[in-house]
Amino acid sequence: MKGKIQIGYLVSYDYELLKKSIPIIYQDADTIFFAIDKKRLTWKGDSFFIEESFFQWIDNFDIENKIVIYEEDFYVPTLTTMECEIRERKMLSEKMGIGNWLIQIDSDEYFVNFKQFVYDLREYDSYLENPEKKPVQICAFLIMLYKYTDNGILYVDKPQKAIFATNYPEYMFGRRTYGRQIYTNNIVLHESLSRTEEDLRFKLKNWGHNAEVDNGFLVKWLKVNENNYKEYRDFHYSKPKRCKKLAFFPTKTISEIKDIIREENRLNRSASLLWFKNFEQRIKFLSKKYFFGIDNKSVSD
Repeated sequence: MKGKIQIGYLVSYDYELLKKSIPIIYQDADTIFFAIDKKRLTWKGDSFFIEESFFQWIDNFDIENKIVIYEEDFYVPTLTTMECEIRERKMLSEKMGIGNWLIQIDSDEYFVNFKQFVYDLREYDSYLENPEKKPVQICAFLIMLYKYTDNGILYVDKPQKAIFATNYPEYMFGRRTYGRQIYTNNIVLHESLSRTEEDLRFKLKNWGHNAEVDNGFLVKWLKVNENNYKEYRDFHYSKPKRCKKLAFFPTKTISEIKDIIREENRLNRSASLLWFKNFEQRIKFLSKKYFFGIDNKSVSD
């Protein structure tokens, strides 16, 4: 019997964004887990609050009873924010159940075609047998939504690889594990930075990457708008040159942006690129395993 499609969310201060993310994945999920800190503390130890109306929304939306609330003490004061994140992701995946596809999606991530991602995932169901002996990571490509403007959204013009699923949750950094990476041609919108200034400042202080934020990031973010964005370069929050250029979606509606992406082939990865990246990853994996004698440890690009 093939494993289940288990989806996990780390629910915190940006919980309202789940109202956009959950409907996209709901029909193709077997179970959806919400990991929420019992004391409503971020990984930095700051307090956040979840309105009771949100839980009412869950009750009304979850007509197939797929959503499970998992509350635990996820903040540990002796750990860094990233160490807290890794710990919570491991605890959540154990709750989701080893032997299934363990998909972790952030509240601000929206798949363009989640059904296709699940279809691609099923091609590798054989990895669900004895997963600790053959760990894998299944990747998609993020389009980073950078900033809302008066007439649309600025976004990073080059999709970037991100890991979403694994068969064995030996997390080492965020969602990264030690397994071989497998690339799929799937696009995910990431509303990580496109927030109000107040919300962005809170996130930069409390997320798992808080120690990595470049000093000039917020200064540039405040200056850039839909009229001057072509005058600037290098937009990544920690490694500026990783995101060289911005582009512009002339709408603020996620469903309309998804339609634009489907029509613009330049935002999709070519079959030849995917073949090359997967071949490269397999060579790296085999090299470490057979030439260096290291099991279950693959090199990430």
